[in-house]
Amino acid sequence: MLSKNTVKFIKSLHQKKYRSEAERFFVEGEKSVVEVLNSDFLTELLLVTDDFQQKYPDLIRSYSGELLNVTRHQLEQVGLYQSNDSALAVVKMKANEAFVPDPKELVLALDEVRDPGNLGTIIRIADWFGISKLLFSPQTAEFYNPKVIQATMGSFTRVKFFYEDLEEALSRWQLPVYGAFLDGENIHSLANPLPGVIVMGNESKGISAEVEKWVSKKVTIPGFGKAESLNVAIATAILCDNFKRLLGS
Repeated sequence: MLSKNTVKFIKSLHQKKYRSEAERFFVEGEKSVVEVLNSDFLTELLLVTDDFQQKYPDLIRSYSGELLNVTRHQLEQVGLYQSNDSALAVVKMKANEAFVPDPKELVLALDEVRDPGNLGTIIRIADWFGISKLLFSPQTAEFYNPKVIQATMGSFTRVKFFYEDLEEALSRWQLPVYGAFLDGENIHSLANPLPGVIVMGNESKGISAEVEKWVSKKVTIPGFGKAESLNVAIATAILCDNFKRLLGS
């Protein structure tokens, strides 16, 4: 039975204030719910339709939290999807940890990337290229925003993220720091790069002056047409592809 209090609680998680207070967020849709149930996130409440239960009986049997059988209409009432005929999960947030870089790995750092759709897409891109750690400035969009979670298509379960002042973080690292700039070195001609940190800037302002001073190598994506710039998520994908190729992994 889906009580009024449960409905009220899930709907409150649409807002950042209440997500932060409860330290909970929600995931909806078949793919994302399956991903979160198979991850190390703790799912505390699971709303499922008959179809979802019949399709994933083993997953349901292994689930130990509260389980409620609901209709498609009820899912659409409590969530944000216009069409959800599968499931919705209420999940406990992970604590923000201090980040210690590994000199052998490539890391993405985002400087005030504020659009949730861009952040979610970048998380999915990182997962595609095997980049498992992401560092976010405090002004970057919230990881648990429903639009971010939706845009990751489940990739949020396979990355580790850290919110930290980028100036402070970059100032204590001994790794190369690559920054995306329009006037940087052509990424196609970058010679013998080492693993390090790729910094991507704000959608309209780029990398801030405060963070720029810690960038050891500015890079750019060469353009051959008349567009002034690229969307930050698209630019991230292109740079990740080039760095992975250049690093041989």
